[in-house]
Formats: sequence, structure tokens, C-alpha cells
Amino acid sequence: MKCKVCDKEFTGRKDKIFCSIKCKNDYHVTLRSVTRRTAYPLDRILHRNRSILLEIMGPRARKKIVLRSDLVKKKFQFKYLTHYNINSKGKTYHHVYDFAWMDFSDDKVMIIRQKDQWIPGEVVGD
Repeated sequence: MKCKVCDKEFTGRKDKIFCSIKCKNDYHVTLRSVTRRTAYPLDRILHRNRSILLEIMGPRARKKIVLRSDLVKKKFQFKYLTHYNINSKGKTYHHVYDFAWMDFSDDKVMIIRQKDQWIPGEVVGD
């Protein structure tokens, strides 16, 4: 068998793919760093978009209609989302974690909070 990292011949179990712990660690460190370079910048944008929606919605609102220009002023990036769905009426909801937005008209956007959130200062539980 040949090591997946250094191509050195080695013996051992049939399913073994690394010749040593060092090669195994090097492989996984490299894999994590490649993922980090790609995922972290996108994740920062998604978190920023969510923060903007939370700021606009406030701690308790479930649904709000806002001007699209208000989101643009706060540098909301519409093309970054976690997922989307289309309802039975053909309307597309764009999601960023627990918030969703839908184009309400050409200049308005409806924002919806998907689930309960912990609100700072509130006691969790009964």
C-alpha cells in the first residue's frame, strides 16, 4: 500500500491510508486550512446579513416590511443566503439562518423571523 500523503510504501490493515500519524495529521491540517480559506469569508457575510436583519426586526417582531434601500444602505448582500424555498403561491423566500426575506414589491422587502430566539436580558425557561 502507498501513503496518501508521501507515497511511501507501508504495511498494515487493508483500510489504512497513511504511513504514519505525521502524514495523517498533515493531511487533515491541510484539508482544514483549505476549507477555512473558502468557508470563513462566506460565513462572515452570512453572519453580517443576519445581524442586519436582526437589527431591523428588533428583539420581538415576527414580520416586518421594509424598504429595499434600507437594507442596501446597511450593506446587506442579497445574493448570499443559506437556502431558499418557494411557497405554494410561487413566492420565493430567501433564508439567512433563522430569518427569511421575500420581495414584497419592487422597492419593499418582507422580513420574517422563522423561530423563537433567546432575547438578551430574558430568563430562559419558565
